[in-house]
Amino acid sequence: MTYKAEYIWIDGTQPTAKLRSKTKILADGAELPVWGFDGSSTSQAEGHASDRVLKPVASYPDPIRGGAHVLVLCEVFDIDGTPHESNTRAALRETSERYADQESLFGIEQEYTFFQGARPLGFPEGGFPAPQGGYYCGVGADEIFGRAVVEKHLDNCLAAGLTLSGINAEVMPGQWEFQVGPLSPLEVADQLWVARWLLYRTAEDFGISATLDPKPVKGDWNGAGAHTNFSTKAMREGYEAVVEAAEALGRDGKPLEHIKHYGAGVESRLTGAHETAPWNEYSYGVSDRGASVRIPWQVEVDKKGYIEDRRPNANVDPYVVTRLIVDTCAAALEKAGLV
Repeated sequence: MTYKAEYIWIDGTQPTAKLRSKTKILADGAELPVWGFDGSSTSQAEGHASDRVLKPVASYPDPIRGGAHVLVLCEVFDIDGTPHESNTRAALRETSERYADQESLFGIEQEYTFFQGARPLGFPEGGFPAPQGGYYCGVGADEIFGRAVVEKHLDNCLAAGLTLSGINAEVMPGQWEFQVGPLSPLEVADQLWVARWLLYRTAEDFGISATLDPKPVKGDWNGAGAHTNFSTKAMREGYEAVVEAAEALGRDGKPLEHIKHYGAGVESRLTGAHETAPWNEYSYGVSDRGASVRIPWQVEVDKKGYIEDRRPNANVDPYVVTRLIVDTCAAALEKAGLV
């Protein structure tokens, strides 16, 4: 007897990486081996030396194929055993280990937009739907588009053992969100990449595509983000640490350092309109969705909790955003003696 292992990896496409996958047939009980692929076809090698290595780092039950089949998330390595330059997970591993004692947790809100052909789902041919207003968390065929895909994707993620905490329709027609976490930095990033793969694969069966474009429709329409919620043990126990983390993200050139790694096209979304702060300004505030970083009102009431970085794009690399936030905030909390 055999089982199918779907090896999934992140390629080297710039400015926004793509997901790739291929299937390996293994004997029942066989461990997941390292495997190779043609890096010249994924922007990860030149044709004259194209072998690259897939190293399994996490596996999940395959909800598409069912049975004993699995989804296998991999890191990409060069043949000499060093992480490939596109392997952003390797750097997050080091940062997570360095600040492990602070027990960082993340919850990431992944927004995305369905397209059918060249049009967002719900947009009439050659025109536009009614203005934004009733679509967010709406109900009814006149305001909601793609729910069957969304429900199937949710079922597939849960069957794969992913820690999804919710879904909702977003502000623009055909735009939705799912939330992953709370989880440790590596776990939340791994699971978000697998959830993205399942989103594309599920939508494929419906003849629909999903995009993480931060501004899928120009004009007076909301963009798509990946709001990133973050806490440490100290933040979950006291408000001073919450404020220190929010302030740390605005110091010492950190705003621009983070922004340049928060997803391609970030300036098209962070305009100061549509519940965003300008990309080149930093601010934080309680219950302020127009700030770069929001402290939820309940956190101020409870005097403990988490912060929400509202700047990351829908197309952000979760390995990068979690590494940057942990590195900036955990270092500041350590320096301030708030650990």
